[in-house]
Formats: sequence, C-alpha cells, structure tokens
Amino acid sequence: MSFIQNIIFELRKQGKLTLFIILNIVLFLFINISAHIFNFNLISYLALPINFFKAILKFWTIFTFMFSHEDVGHLFYNMILLYFNGRIFCNLLLEKRFTFVYIVSGISGALFLLVLSFFINQNLELAYISGASAATIGVISALAMYTPNLPVNLFGVFEIRYKYFAMVIFALFTIIDFSINTGGKISHFGGALFGLFYGYMLKNGNDLSLLSFYKPSKKTKLKVVHNSKTSSTSNAISQQKLIDAILDKISKNGYENLSKTEKELLFKFSQKK
Repeated sequence: MSFIQNIIFELRKQGKLTLFIILNIVLFLFINISAHIFNFNLISYLALPINFFKAILKFWTIFTFMFSHEDVGHLFYNMILLYFNGRIFCNLLLEKRFTFVYIVSGISGALFLLVLSFFINQNLELAYISGASAATIGVISALAMYTPNLPVNLFGVFEIRYKYFAMVIFALFTIIDFSINTGGKISHFGGALFGLFYGYMLKNGNDLSLLSFYKPSKKTKLKVVHNSKTSSTSNAISQQKLIDAILDKISKNGYENLSKTEKELLFKFSQKK
C-alpha cells in the first residue's frame, strides 16, 4: 500500500482515530473562517488560558483546547503524529483505550500546566494554549512504555525501536526551543507522564481505561447444545491464534508490512473487544 492508499484505507474505517482527526480539522476550519471572514475570535472560547482562575471560569476549555488549532503547520504536524501513532495504538491496544488515553493525556497536560502557572512567568497569564500535542504525546508515551521494542520503519529507510522514536519526538517537540510556546511544551510533560503511567499499569495487567469498569449485564440463562459451545470455543481459539500471529508479524516487521486483509481483520477484532 502506498502512503495515500494507507490514509484512504484508515479514513474508510471511520474509527475513533478518524473521528478525532476530522474533529481537529473541522474546528481548525471554523476557527480560521470565524477569524478571517466574520472577524470573530472563536479560539478565545476554545483554547485553555494559562491561568488557573481564568481556566476555572472557562472550565470547558480543559477539554476543547486539545482539538483546537489556529496555525495550519501546527495542525499538520500534530495530525501526522496522531495518525501514525494512533493507528499503531488502536491496532495493538484497541480503539476504546485510544479514546481514553488521548482525552486523559490532554487533560493531564492542562492540569500540569495550570498547577505550574502559579510559579511561571506572569506574562504567560495573558496567553493560552491550544492543540493536540499533549494528548498525542500521551498516546506515544503509553505505547513506548507498553511496547518499547516495537520496530518502527522511518521513511522506509531505517528501523529503530519505538522507545527511541518516542524519545526523539519528545525532544523535537518539547525540549528544543523550549522558550517558544513554553506553556504548550510544559503541557507535553503532563501528557507524557500520564501516558507513561498508563502504559506501565497496562503492561502489569491494570487497565485504567473505562474498559476496566465495564461489566456485561446479566442475561437470561439459555440452554446451549454442547457441540455448538465446543464449536464456538474452537472458533474463538482459532481467531485468537490468527490475531496473535498478526501481532507477532507487526512486532517483527512493522505494521506497514501487513496485507490489506490482515489490517482489516485486526481492525474488526479491535472493534469486538
């Protein structure tokens, strides 16, 4: 599959990752149309103020800021990172976990920044932050902790372990030029800390996402023919073995080397879980 074909394939699936990317793009368009055509500053209602007390008055911004972008470059780089890493996350750890980690990482980044706003330069009190960076860094950090040795092919040229890829991304988007967009980069630390914590807990068998608290409702007991039950169990075992083989292939050769059929099967399996 080519780069464009991969993107089209992901968009057609209409999963949580696709919806999040579309939401970011739609809000970007609304923000810029309202500013440049209607002269209305919509971003001031969606971005998070870098001031604890102002943020309380605009409490909804702790959620809306992680979907809001003003600059096309900011949107582009965030969505590229979100697309590639979110795709790996959804296929390995399921879409419901992706939704949880994205949102809670964004909120963690916001809270981390707001707590530190009492101690940072007072000039930042007049500023605000927006963008999916903290949430995306959280997704990347969770993956790096959960599957640190997963091979990643960069540009089809060379391969590195995912943990090193995550370190490079964090350094490029957070450490370098820290004086520029300082508030936003501080929020990256909050997102990364939650992602690492989530990945560590999940790796040790503790799922902090809503999946952990889901309990199927009690259903009326029905009599089941023994042969049918055996057949169903056998099919489930066979499917699990197939999924394990696909995950093993990802671990050895990377997601890009899966066939279209394998990607579709992995996606359908993640939707059932």
